[in-house]
Amino acid sequence: MSHDDVTPREILRLAVPALGALLAQPLFVVADAAIIGHLGTPALAGLGVAGTILNTVVGVAIFLAFGTTAAVARHLGAGRQRDAISVGVDATWLALTIGLVAAALVAMAAPPLVRVLGLDTGDQSGVAALEYLRVGVAGLPAMLIVLAATGLVRGLQDTKLTLYVAVGGALLNIPLNFALVYGVAGLPGLGIAGSALGTVIAQWAMALTYLVVIVSAARRHRVTLRPRLGGVGRMGRDALPLFVRSVCLRAAIVLTTMTAARFGEVQLASFNVIIAVWMFFSNLLDALEVAGQALVGKHLGARRVGAVNSAMRTLKRWSVVYGSLLALAVCAFVVGFPGVFSPDPEVQQAVRYGALVIAVAQPMCGYVYALDGVLVGAGDNRYLGRAMALCLAGLLPLLGVVAWQHEAIVRASADGLPWGLLATLSAYSFGFMGIRALTQWWRVRGDVWMHLEPTP
Repeated sequence: MSHDDVTPREILRLAVPALGALLAQPLFVVADAAIIGHLGTPALAGLGVAGTILNTVVGVAIFLAFGTTAAVARHLGAGRQRDAISVGVDATWLALTIGLVAAALVAMAAPPLVRVLGLDTGDQSGVAALEYLRVGVAGLPAMLIVLAATGLVRGLQDTKLTLYVAVGGALLNIPLNFALVYGVAGLPGLGIAGSALGTVIAQWAMALTYLVVIVSAARRHRVTLRPRLGGVGRMGRDALPLFVRSVCLRAAIVLTTMTAARFGEVQLASFNVIIAVWMFFSNLLDALEVAGQALVGKHLGARRVGAVNSAMRTLKRWSVVYGSLLALAVCAFVVGFPGVFSPDPEVQQAVRYGALVIAVAQPMCGYVYALDGVLVGAGDNRYLGRAMALCLAGLLPLLGVVAWQHEAIVRASADGLPWGLLATLSAYSFGFMGIRALTQWWRVRGDVWMHLEPTP
């Protein structure tokens, strides 16, 4: 083994704790879906739309974690620990600013946003979506702070802290949600609004934990905690291509949700369950992406090209095998526990069929997420932004065909199969994700994506 070979132990040291953290984080979504699903199909459909809106904001802001991880890891690899901490502080201020603005905008625009996503605000499902949104927006600043802080600690090659915080947040969120939704100790339940409140409390607990860690690190390394306009602005400029990437990614999910909504409440509710399951398992695949971001950023900061190539080769091999195992897990989970998300037999049946679609796509998804981590860690942000825009452009005509054939698909669904759900999921799973796989394979064929630190 050469000096530049990245050992499996080095990858596992980062990926295993990241896996635990990523396993805990989507439990927010899965727990909400399981608890709210037993309030009825309209509540589940409303949660799906409200969750899509809030998750869109958080998903768009994922650049706070990705950009911070890469920048911090590069400074660490180059031996600039103080600069690494400064980047994290700047990212936290940027996250708080964006989070406050986003919360205000979503609160004001909630009714039209719900209508755009296919629900009538006068119906039960639309009312449920608005109830969840009006409370849930309070958690947006907290979640964006969590993203920035997660980027800092990952860049410092510490994924254990993210594990502890994520598990703690999930363990707090589940009993809180159950108690606030259904009531406890003689207190009345708040319904879907209680689920939103429990999630907000857990989100702020996570954010405050990270803030304590950031303040401690900044004082230890004598880094100012005051907002530095230059540093915050530079973080924003550097992350702009990742912001474009995130917007395109979330737009793809939103447009896919809007297409699914055309096929009725049952198929929309089923689609939202499938997306919750997809998020759960894709977060597991993200463990390799996290390891890729941290390792590639660190080794490029230290100008170790051989180590970068070694890490990429290992991550690509592992990602396909890992994705194949998760495909089996998706099928076993959904088929084995059909009543977890809804007591409605129609929703249960549709979820079973939809799970088969996303299961087949998991090996390809593993490849996509692994190379995402490599390119983000390399700071290849401009390419990532352009490539995601191309992927979105490729998805649009596929969804257009599904919408155009709406009436024919509805007639075909009379035999009991949820063809609208299956067509929508296929467009996203194989069309959108397939184009992502191709653009990333094309990029890593050479070494133009490696942006090395200048020689001191």
